[in-house]
Amino acid sequence: MATAGQQQLAVQIRWMIRRDMPEVVWIEHRSHEFPWCEDDFVRCLRQRNCIGMVAEAGDRIVGFLVYELLDDKLHILNMAVHPHFRRRGIGRQLVNRIISKLSHHRRSRITLGVRESNLAAQLFFRACGFRAVKVLRAFFPDTDEDAYWFEYRLNEREEARDYNSTRYAA
Repeated sequence: MATAGQQQLAVQIRWMIRRDMPEVVWIEHRSHEFPWCEDDFVRCLRQRNCIGMVAEAGDRIVGFLVYELLDDKLHILNMAVHPHFRRRGIGRQLVNRIISKLSHHRRSRITLGVRESNLAAQLFFRACGFRAVKVLRAFFPDTDEDAYWFEYRLNEREEARDYNSTRYAA
């Protein structure tokens, strides 16, 4: 959500490519306490089931999202928005793009682990319709920090929308 004085920034979302790495790594290192390095991104994206997306404003990368395709779900591995472009709807646009890839027939949910100490991410994903469904003890190997396991279910969002529309139609 944009704060007072800031407007939503419409971005172009496209697949991440190799030449995006310097900007992606720059954003990553200014966004996370335990950042991925370029080799981490490259190793991940070389896997057939991993996909990276970048958000561009003009010719500048202002955010990214990396996710994994699993049999029944999509799993967010990493996400960040450029520090100077936060709270302008870029993260929400990236999340909406991945939500648009869900289907009742195959992958109907999105999951991710969020550090217990990362309150901003917890609040962001809750605002995007995700729910914390469990705590994973010592989930992050770099610190043994716990994680909240967040989940977005396509069916739950549609059921809630259908319930509300029929409830207020009467």
